[in-house]
Order: sequence, then structure tokens, then C-alpha cells
Amino acid sequence: MTDEKTSPRAKWLEQAGILTEALPYMRRYAGHTFVIKYGGHAMGDDALAADFARDVVLLKQVGINPVVVHGGGPQIGAMLERLKIKSAFVDGLRVTDGDTVEIVEMVLSGQINKQIVSSIGAAGGRAIGLSGKDGGLITVRRLTRTTRDPDSNIEKVVDLGFVGEPERIDPHILHALRNTDIIPVIAPVGVDAAGQTFNINADTVAGAIAGALNATRMLLLTDVEGVLDKQRRLIPEMTIADARRYREDGTLTGGMIPKVETCIEAVEAGAEGAVIIDGRVPHGILLEIFTEHGSGTIIRRG
Repeated sequence: MTDEKTSPRAKWLEQAGILTEALPYMRRYAGHTFVIKYGGHAMGDDALAADFARDVVLLKQVGINPVVVHGGGPQIGAMLERLKIKSAFVDGLRVTDGDTVEIVEMVLSGQINKQIVSSIGAAGGRAIGLSGKDGGLITVRRLTRTTRDPDSNIEKVVDLGFVGEPERIDPHILHALRNTDIIPVIAPVGVDAAGQTFNINADTVAGAIAGALNATRMLLLTDVEGVLDKQRRLIPEMTIADARRYREDGTLTGGMIPKVETCIEAVEAGAEGAVIIDGRVPHGILLEIFTEHGSGTIIRRG
């Protein structure tokens, strides 16, 4: 006898239920822009990468406007090691000299960007690879960091080389693609006013673009469930004021601090909300967008 729970009819009913739940969200978000920062474990796992490509194509097919911004730190590190080029980090940022920035651009704008474009194509979509250099998308300013000597307690400015942060986003090229079937895939490389190439943190780029596009959501794919409280339970939603309070009371620690700050900056710049979600969960993007409870932690203005 066929188990009622595993019968074809039961599976069809389950699928129908999923579609019924998702349909209102498809209607609600049709025509809206979602900026997705793609990186971490999700980008390094072939099965998750294929799921990601299919999910992004589905978003486009139901009328949502996805914009993908990708990272590539591990791939850059592997290429630098292969070429025997040494690199160092300050506060999680790679110190980038002239030789390194050439490798960074080659890996980000070339190897990784085109892999993602190809994956989206294989999933039935149409994508175009861009960097911040295309169409004047991202103009940067040089980024510096200040450190304090533990012995003398004297602060000093650390030269990070060709590491920048977005100074201006010109979304003209993204607006031009909005009403087409093309999904933009953006490498986090930009230029300053003099035309010098700079490496940029991908989270920061995603936040700046989400703000400039007044995106409905920025989705920040990470290797954690979301923001956790001091009892290690997921915080599903917070305001900007909540997020700042969590930082002050020590709830936010380590690498979660800059991620939350990026979300705050995106919302303050014009995004409706920013979500930190677990990129290791298959179809986590769809769970966030098309289900009642979502996935991860959403940060709103309040």
C-alpha cells in the first residue's frame, strides 16, 4: 500500500500549497528591485551555485528585478598564492598593491563574473557581467584604516593601497537593463576620479547599489543563519535603532558588525530593507522572498 504522505497525490498537493503561499508575494514584488550579494560558501559549492542561478532566473521570470553583486576573496587568495604574490589583511580588508589589484580585477571581473553569468545562462536566464568601471557605475575614494599601537597607544594610518569605497553610484546602466530580460552581475571593482582601478568590499558595493536603486531588499548571503542574540537564537527582525543597541550591548560581535553596518547604510541610503541570510541553505533566497516568515534577519528603518 502506498504511504499517503509519500504518494504522488500528496506531493502534488504539497507543491500546490507552496505555490499558493508564494503567489501573493510574487504579485507584491513584481517590478521591484532586489540586490543580492552573492559570496561565501554558497559560491564555493557547486550544488548551491546551481540552485542560486536557478533562483535568480526564477525571480526574473516572475517579474522581479534581481541585481547580483558577487565577492571572491578565497579565489583571489588562491590565485595570489599560485602566483607567489604575498598579501596581508587589515580589519578584514586585503592590502592591495599595484600587482595585486591587477590579479583582483582579473579574478573578479573575469573568472568569477563570467562563471556566474554562464551559470545563469545554463539555468535558462540571460545575464550580463559588469564591474563598477562599466558605464561609470561606481566611482570610489581611497579607503584608509587607523590602527593603535598596543605598546605606545599611538594611532597610525595604515595604507591599504588600491582599496576603495563607493563615493558615487551612477545607476544609469542598471536602469537601462531594468525592463529587459537581462540580469546584471556586478564585480566589486571601481575607479577613482583619475581612472585608477580599486578593489572594493563586495558587501559595501551591494549596500551602496541597493541604496542608489531604492531597492525593496538587499539580500546579504553569508555563512551564518542571521543575527543571533546572546542566547544564540535568531533575531528575525530589527530596526536600525535596535541594531545600534545590539552593537553597544555586545550582542553583535566580530564579522557580524560590518555586515549589520552595511545593512544600516543601505537602508539609510534608500533601500526599504536589508536581510542577512544563510547562503548555505538551498533556495534561501526564495524562502526569504516568497514565504511568510522569511529567512535570516531583516533590518528596516523602523
